[in-house]
Amino acid sequence: MTSSLQGWYHSWVAALRIARRDAWRAKGRSCLVLAMIALPIVGVSAADLTLRSAELSTEQALSRQIGTADARVRLLDLNLPIYQIPDGSTFVPVGGYDRVAGPSTGREAPQELDRSQLPAGTQVLKDSTAYSKVRTKHGLLDTDLHEVDTRSPLVAGMFTLDRGRLPEKAGEVAATTAFLHNSGLHVGSSVTPRGANTSYKIVGAYELPSELGNSEILAPPGTLIAPLDQALKAAGGLGITPTDSYLVKVGGDGFTWNMVKAANAKSLLVVSRAVHLDPPADADVPLFQQEPKERFLQGGGSASEVAVAATVVGLAMLEICLLAGPAFAVGARRSRRQLGLVGANGGDRRHIRSIVLSGGLVIGAVAAVVGTVVGVVLTIALRPVLEEQLGVRFGSLDFRPLELAGIALLAVVTGLLSAIVPAVTASRQTVLASLTGRRGVRRANRVLPVLGLVAVAAGAAIALYGTTSSLGSTVVAGGSAIAELGFVALTPVLVGLFGRLGRRLPLSPRLALRDAVRNRGRTAPAVAAVLAAVAGTVAVATYEHSQDQQMRHEYVADLPHGTGTLEARENSAHREVPALREALSKELPLAVRADVDRLVAGLPNCESFSSEPGCGRIEIIKPKEQRCPLSESPNGLDDFTEAQARELRQDWRCADTGRSAPQPVVVADEKLLSVLAVTDPGSVSALKEGRAVSFDKRQVKDGRITLRTVLVKEGVDPFPPTGEDPPGEDKVLPVHLAPESVKAWGLELVLPPAAAKAAGLATVPSGAYFTLDGTASSEQRQRIAGEIDRMGVDAAVRIEEGYQGNDSITLLALTVFAGLVTIGAAGIATGLAQADAEADLKTLAAVGAAPRVRRTLSGFQCGVVALMGVVLGTAAGILPAVGLRLVQRRELEALYRQSVEKGYTSVTEAVPYVPISVPWETLAGLLVVVPLGAAVLAALVTRSSGALARRAAG
Repeated sequence: MTSSLQGWYHSWVAALRIARRDAWRAKGRSCLVLAMIALPIVGVSAADLTLRSAELSTEQALSRQIGTADARVRLLDLNLPIYQIPDGSTFVPVGGYDRVAGPSTGREAPQELDRSQLPAGTQVLKDSTAYSKVRTKHGLLDTDLHEVDTRSPLVAGMFTLDRGRLPEKAGEVAATTAFLHNSGLHVGSSVTPRGANTSYKIVGAYELPSELGNSEILAPPGTLIAPLDQALKAAGGLGITPTDSYLVKVGGDGFTWNMVKAANAKSLLVVSRAVHLDPPADADVPLFQQEPKERFLQGGGSASEVAVAATVVGLAMLEICLLAGPAFAVGARRSRRQLGLVGANGGDRRHIRSIVLSGGLVIGAVAAVVGTVVGVVLTIALRPVLEEQLGVRFGSLDFRPLELAGIALLAVVTGLLSAIVPAVTASRQTVLASLTGRRGVRRANRVLPVLGLVAVAAGAAIALYGTTSSLGSTVVAGGSAIAELGFVALTPVLVGLFGRLGRRLPLSPRLALRDAVRNRGRTAPAVAAVLAAVAGTVAVATYEHSQDQQMRHEYVADLPHGTGTLEARENSAHREVPALREALSKELPLAVRADVDRLVAGLPNCESFSSEPGCGRIEIIKPKEQRCPLSESPNGLDDFTEAQARELRQDWRCADTGRSAPQPVVVADEKLLSVLAVTDPGSVSALKEGRAVSFDKRQVKDGRITLRTVLVKEGVDPFPPTGEDPPGEDKVLPVHLAPESVKAWGLELVLPPAAAKAAGLATVPSGAYFTLDGTASSEQRQRIAGEIDRMGVDAAVRIEEGYQGNDSITLLALTVFAGLVTIGAAGIATGLAQADAEADLKTLAAVGAAPRVRRTLSGFQCGVVALMGVVLGTAAGILPAVGLRLVQRRELEALYRQSVEKGYTSVTEAVPYVPISVPWETLAGLLVVVPLGAAVLAALVTRSSGALARRAAG
């Protein structure tokens, strides 16, 4: 036993020595295989180190969230005890949300924390945040406002100072680096929140380690949020309400779970360091006794993520093996004389296999080391870039030796797998054939094609079954994968069938095709690699193109094509609207501009559904008999049977009017109808005569419409329950009802300025509708956007251009990807073919073949491999796309039927449109351009002539 182990050991040592020497002598081929194996290892090792480093420990995460404090406490305005989960991210009122009172009609000042609610001797630091728009170099920027005493040791770890210093007194702020980048400001600049009476000097730049992209400015307590709130209210607008929380330090064992439960009883939500580090048992969490724990856990999807990762790794290994295998096969053939000498000196098949396998082991081991080292070095070098992309600073570089070793082992396994088939093939050659260089008669494997045919049929059947199965896309994906593996197994036979096309071809393509067929061990893996890459590309491209066609069909335009809107998004911006209209006419080629105003009640700066005292709104009051019972019933659909709901869906009162305009009620003249391509003479003449025009017959009764002014008053709910009208003053106006055939583009009522004035309704400018004289260029759009930024107004200009699909960019990227893989695989196969058939090429030169034959032969060899792989990959890639679209069609149709049966949808609505559309342009690019490009590239990089070899000694 000992002697046999020693013999096995010495034979493998010798085999590894021979493999190392051969790899060094054939540096080009070795580097090619090494690069193919090492490249995925670089990516996987870099991704592993990046993701592990981005995962913060509990202590690191707490330091960024609560600094050095024992807990962060937030007072909820529920006035009810709560139950919370241990990490403090979710809570539920005791007894459920039914006990929570409805919203108040006025804005209340935030409540202050009662220090008596906390243990004696507790250190407390107030931390306030709010939101506002801040004036910048470019215009307005949505910004978080933050107030906290940065001199307190409790905030250590929450901020990282980049340059300058943190603010210490009133009038000073620090800004995040993201804010400075987005705003165009710098340390030393002055910044002014919109509506503020004073400016603030930026004295420092900092970053939030876990929110690098967040725009925020930081100020001492009471110097930023409260003054801005007072200034906004003094200007007649709405103030801002901060969100207050408190960093607390209790000492001892910290803020324990029992203290958290006591604080919950006082309506306090707590994030505790001690609880995070030592969570309580589920039995000690009251919330988990009231509600299932699973309801509050985030959906992990870990099993599916592992499955996806395993699939990607498996496909990468398959691609590498398919491309690296022929390289080892050529290496074995180039070394066949050496292998024959091994056999002639007493070596058996085991030794031959061990030598070839050692080649895979050596290159795999080197690729493992190189790939892992390069991946780690790249991660360290690119750490700042990676952190910026992820938006999170790493806690530290988290090396997992076992994981990195497993990734490196993957390279060794891949190298061994790539060398298995060449090793078996080399060991089957006789000593005489190896020494003389004769290849002998090869017999085709009859079992593999049969298995491939069975796999294709079974995979197609499974995929089609998946279109009717409840598992749906999972079954389709599995069946498609089986069918694709079947195509890979059938590749040698299919390559042979392609060979029959060469009888009528000219010399060079005929030689290329014959060489590909005769050397299927080299050609088939390369074709299979191209097949796998192209099949995935075709599947994704077909699915994306079909989905794009569906979205194009479902697209609903907001306006006529070529028509646009200018909309002030904030009600407080009405003073700047006239200047915006003039800038619009100056910068864009307008044909017609229709100015529109909006109706206001109370303060003009109020939002439509504000509950602030002094605010109000104007509503259209439908006659009760013309309202939809489904929307008027207090409990909605629950008050009706399915049959009643289905019947009501067909009622004209419950018809879906489609997409609504930003302001369904506008004040404008007849120019608006011209812009919206409304040519109804009655509607146009009504506006000219000073009468309103309604586009919804449910609002009109006896030629009149009712507008109600609703003001927010103390003690009166401005938003009554469903089915009840809000209290207010009514204005009844004469109205013209437009025909149902008129497309109103989401508008419900157009009120001429004279009618609004006669009814005593106040109006303010809100924007404009316009049509273009031609098209607006990119430069013109940029200029109007610059004008809006210069004015510091939150406004937007939108031009209806129809459906703008993004499939062209996606399909182009997919085509380029498949083309690169195809050209790479075909190039590898061509290089191996040239190395393998050097003797044949020299024979051609010896018998007088023209120099260009060598170049054209190389080009056709590359083109043949690319063409065969693209054709087979296209056929294999259509199946999963068709299967997935059929699954989607079945699911949408089932949802539609269910919606109709339950009365959610009217039967007059269209059945879901789920087309299956093939991207012919993409396929044409793959079938024609890619093989042609591969052939031309291979021909250009090939020398026209090669040196003649001397006749070998007998």
